[in-house]
Amino acid sequence: MAKKANAMGKSSRREESLSREQIIQAAIALLDENGEEGLTFRALSERLATGPGALYWHVANKNDLITAACDDLIGKTMRETSLTGTPQENIRVLGLAMFDAMDAHPWLGSALMHAPQQSPMLHLVERIGHQLCTMGVAKAKHWVAASTLLNYIFGVGGRNAANGQYARANGRDRADFLETISTAWSQLDPNEYPFVRSLAARLRSHDDRKDFAAGMGLILQGISSTESLETNA
Repeated sequence: MAKKANAMGKSSRREESLSREQIIQAAIALLDENGEEGLTFRALSERLATGPGALYWHVANKNDLITAACDDLIGKTMRETSLTGTPQENIRVLGLAMFDAMDAHPWLGSALMHAPQQSPMLHLVERIGHQLCTMGVAKAKHWVAASTLLNYIFGVGGRNAANGQYARANGRDRADFLETISTAWSQLDPNEYPFVRSLAARLRSHDDRKDFAAGMGLILQGISSTESLETNA
């Protein structure tokens, strides 16, 4: 009995010595390397040189772990994002911060969109919502304004991250990837695709982050239009 109790005591100490923060950081590293499919408790146990029991001591399941990883990254992003400008400027800063976070962690956008009811997404919605209220956007426009911004941030930011991940996985750098597409566009039928052909040269040299910021600006101009403001609602 004494030996069994002693063994249980040692097991508890091992589980407690492995912190939740260590598990989350290791999970983020695995997610960055292999995406959501690559995050398994077996892989995580091997990375941390421990048993599955030590992990379950701190996290309930894979979904709980991914939520914790998202929460950690969103929390860090929010803490490091200084909002000192106008509401429009602050929303643009938040959008760019999320763009950069998804670029660094390509799985992040998808994980957040799959769990809109969980705290990481809610933190971002609240931050953006506060800025919309400060702008004086009419309450009737809150849903449309917030959802449009979120769909743009995660749609464009997520696609940019996915494109970068695809290029890296196939051993291609960004310049080569864009050159291939640009060349294909420039060779399209000029009668059927005149507009697409006109964009070919721009595609070759465009800056994804600057384009993302410019798109945010267009959306914010629409939200700031007089018909959307509380004073004219």
